[in-house]
Amino acid sequence: MGRHGVIVNRKGKQDAKRALMFTKYARLITVAAKAGGDPTYNISLQNAIEKAKSINMPNDNIQRAIKKGTGELAGENYELITYEGYGPGGVAIIVETLTDNKNRTGSSIKHYFDKYGGSLGVPGCVMYMFGRKGYFLIERTEEMIEDELLEVALDGGMEDMITNDDSFELFCDSENFYALKDILAKASYEFVEADIELIPSINAAGLTDSDKITLQRLINIIEEDDDVQKVYHNCSEDFEELE
Repeated sequence: MGRHGVIVNRKGKQDAKRALMFTKYARLITVAAKAGGDPTYNISLQNAIEKAKSINMPNDNIQRAIKKGTGELAGENYELITYEGYGPGGVAIIVETLTDNKNRTGSSIKHYFDKYGGSLGVPGCVMYMFGRKGYFLIERTEEMIEDELLEVALDGGMEDMITNDDSFELFCDSENFYALKDILAKASYEFVEADIELIPSINAAGLTDSDKITLQRLINIIEEDDDVQKVYHNCSEDFEELE
């Protein structure tokens, strides 16, 4: 996906959608806590809590979500369902959801694709275009030395790094994610984002401006759905400024 203005775009989205993200991260914590409510021994829960704290989610909300996952409080049973399809211009799109009603969620996702010139596909139709990788977004500061970051990250198993005007994006094998995260944190690097994500290996290109605008609207409406956790696409061009 386009990499221009990474920090500004990510932070802007976080600020604008904070309340919505509380709901999404609460679900993520609840599901992770089913494997154990102590983040010391549950890395998935630890990661979910860190995401929630990154947007200043109140600790009471976090603890309530954990207790729903461990069964101490009544809560919904969420199911992870992934949808795949094509957007305007043939862009591959993957939507990861956590839902307590798969019929509702499936109908909504299909409606979004249909409304904005896309089509929902069968499982596997676009997944082959993506690989699951560890992803780190680190904001560039005046004090930061790129070569030092590169050395630390390579020692931790980093495979690739993209240098932007305002940030560094690091990629690693998904199995090395937690090891690299630990090494970077011990070296006092702070993350704007750190997660295991689907990274496109085949990019769609040559979209018209009209396609890009419609694609952005499709992605926006999908991301606004409470059931949706993540949206991935393989558009290699910047398009957010066209909205």
